[in-house]
Amino acid sequence: MATRQKLMRAIRVFEFGGPEVLKFQSDVAVPIPKDHQVLIKVHACGVNPVDMYIRSGTYSRKPLLPYTPGSDMSGVVEALGDNVFAFKKGDRVFTTSTISGGYAEYVVAADDMVYTLPEKLDFKQGAAISVAYFTAYRAVLHSARVKVGESVLVHRASEGVGLAVCQIARAYGLKVLGTAGTEEGQNMVLQNGAHEVFNHREVNYIDKIKKSVGEKGIDVIIEMLANVNLSNDLNLLSYGGRVIVVGNRGSIEINPHDTMAKETSIIGVALYSSTKEEFQQCAAALQAGMEIDWLRPVIGSQYPLEKVAQAHENIIHCSGATGKMILLIS
Repeated sequence: MATRQKLMRAIRVFEFGGPEVLKFQSDVAVPIPKDHQVLIKVHACGVNPVDMYIRSGTYSRKPLLPYTPGSDMSGVVEALGDNVFAFKKGDRVFTTSTISGGYAEYVVAADDMVYTLPEKLDFKQGAAISVAYFTAYRAVLHSARVKVGESVLVHRASEGVGLAVCQIARAYGLKVLGTAGTEEGQNMVLQNGAHEVFNHREVNYIDKIKKSVGEKGIDVIIEMLANVNLSNDLNLLSYGGRVIVVGNRGSIEINPHDTMAKETSIIGVALYSSTKEEFQQCAAALQAGMEIDWLRPVIGSQYPLEKVAQAHENIIHCSGATGKMILLIS
């Protein structure tokens, strides 16, 4: 007699649109790992702005429908496909990408996208590593090509990627400045590596930054909301300075002349553009950060799987967010 396939709870998207297209289902088949794949029992899954862009159908890469969202999750290895030798059942792991989608009780991931989660980090923190820290590392080390002693300004530094940038930049010997919109957020930014923090809700906060850095300007700006800040960013840069665009939600008019006098650059970042070798280099650096404790994910809002639509609503529209938003699965 054939064995009945095990079922699980998961979020399924059958059409692109608003948060209402996120459908909670309790009868989704548990995926079966194939060659070089790992089946993981999910404990927590990160929620990222890119999840919203993909769900809405406005992102440059669209998954085939229906699909389950979620790329960065943490959990315990449940089963292995053929030719997987780096893990065993029961291992604590996190992922940088999944095949079947992380908004679910079980997920299948390629074995080269799975990493060991140290005991010193809990599953919530494990779900906050992938998109936030791999993006932050790519922005700071790969795209900006920072040098020890340079200055970096991190916009919206109290959120998941922003805090990751602060920790990485401080660990690599940079002078770190951040912005946040609440007192709680500002304190969190200071606690996670920033030397100075500015309230981006104050009308004159740009003037305060200019006064702090002096005539030289800022070497690197990590920009989370380019459609709002890019024009100001160009006027804050030092000679040869770089704006690294990590986030954007619309268009903005800039004067290209602002890039000419100081020979500055605007560079976009897309984590999915990383090569396999770049992922491995990043993972090695971040694993070292976990071992020596400068990598410390900060958890923000937490939602049960059934409340995922509310999470997607809040990640875009709630101001003053602090830490990484996650879904609690089990």
